Amino acid sequence: MNRRMTRRETLASLFVLPAASIWRAPAQAPATDDLTSIDSDGTAHIKRAVPVPKTISSDAYDLIVSGKRWTPEPGTKQAADFTEKLMATFPVEITETTLAGVAIKVVIPKRAAAHKQERVLICLHGGGFTSDSGSSLEGATIAALTGIKVIAVEYRLAPQYPFPAAVADTVAVYRQVLRQYAPKKIGVYGTSAGAVLVAQMAVESRRLGLPLPAVLGFFSGYVDLARYGDSRFLYGTNGFTNFSSMLPALKGLGMVPYVGDHDRQDPVLSPMYADLKGFPPTLCMTSTRDHCLSGTVDFHRALLKAGVDARLMVFDALPHAFWYLFDLPESREALEAQASFLDRHLG
Repeated sequence: MNRRMTRRETLASLFVLPAASIWRAPAQAPATDDLTSIDSDGTAHIKRAVPVPKTISSDAYDLIVSGKRWTPEPGTKQAADFTEKLMATFPVEITETTLAGVAIKVVIPKRAAAHKQERVLICLHGGGFTSDSGSSLEGATIAALTGIKVIAVEYRLAPQYPFPAAVADTVAVYRQVLRQYAPKKIGVYGTSAGAVLVAQMAVESRRLGLPLPAVLGFFSGYVDLARYGDSRFLYGTNGFTNFSSMLPALKGLGMVPYVGDHDRQDPVLSPMYADLKGFPPTLCMTSTRDHCLSGTVDFHRALLKAGVDARLMVFDALPHAFWYLFDLPESREALEAQASFLDRHLG
């Protein structure tokens, strides 16, 4: 039966073309210029001149320009002088002991406030899970700035003790601390591998039915050990330098001594795959030349998606865990921000 098309149908038909007649742009070769070439799989080969920005302090600028180490070589006179200056700047008393069968350092600030005696912070040190790169430093700075006792966990190290040994040790200490302190009086923080362990410990504690601490400090880490973000392919341990040391890990996936053959998407090992809802307030901190930049900002976004009170602080131009060099202006700002956030969220 014939039917007259309505005006609307007539107009609509003008914008409908047979699939075969739809024009498609021809496939183009990946974009290339003098400084950038792109492979067919999207891999970028880049060449850039990146000046040291004048937005940073003159001390940080001079250090980057010099190419010197950010912290002294262990076992040297410079290292001894560095430690002496640390203890003079952040006066604390450090005692080595054990708790729940795990080695710890108890860091007591010499200027502790009386009303903070019922609070405690647990520090999880960096070092790639294979060494202790800063338990005394990380403990002393935060203890002195907060006036709160810090328990630095000397968890077992890979490769002799791979995952989940470090998590088990940390949870054992945390479980013991819960017998002496209310959860709202406990904070947990760490840098680098210690930041990773902070998230792992929280996921495992909740899995075991333990109450979570009041606050977390996630300072330059990554919680997806199954995938890499951009920053792992851009930076070495000292920003743009020392990148060659990263290459062996980039051929596969990192932290092999710690991970072993464990499933990298295990939510305890890689908390990015865990349910993060109900996590405590968390401060995430990193810098723009940090190989953990992607991991830190990705974790921050995941926390926000889970409804967590998560804050992100990113410093310009500085390398991984730059606050270890505690006398830089940016480091002092970073440490004070860490201490303030932890202190503010404890009951």
